[in-house]
Amino acid sequence: MTTVTSPLAGRAIGLAAVPDPVFSGAMVGPGTAIDPVREPSEAVAPVTGVIVSLHPHAFVIVDDEGHGVLTHLGIDTVQLNGEGFELLVNKGDTVTRGQSVVRWNPAAVEAAGKSPVCPVVALEATADSLSDLIEDGTVKAGDSLFGWQ
Repeated sequence: MTTVTSPLAGRAIGLAAVPDPVFSGAMVGPGTAIDPVREPSEAVAPVTGVIVSLHPHAFVIVDDEGHGVLTHLGIDTVQLNGEGFELLVNKGDTVTRGQSVVRWNPAAVEAAGKSPVCPVVALEATADSLSDLIEDGTVKAGDSLFGWQ
């Protein structure tokens, strides 16, 4: 069982509330989403594992059970071309849960006209493989978001 924890502080809102049909329709996979606090912060690893994909606005970590977790910082933030995002690790690095991965500013993303909402998705998972899914309430970085069987 993999426990996936929140990469940032904010409010859990669930994937259905994400302003992007690919995420809200769970086409990428099941999970939840965080509406982050509007201050400069560091998105941290939601699981311990290897960074297999790394972009300024998104990263995927695969744990030792083979579970890949996508953290997507904001919606349509790829259009910002990395501006306002600072990578703190490299692709291929092994990271531990809670380790800082990307430094960013949700308020700046919002000011640029993008949603700062962050989907946290279990890639290639089925909805019934997730348990204790958090879809509302305040979360801190490191709080459990869901379990993945």
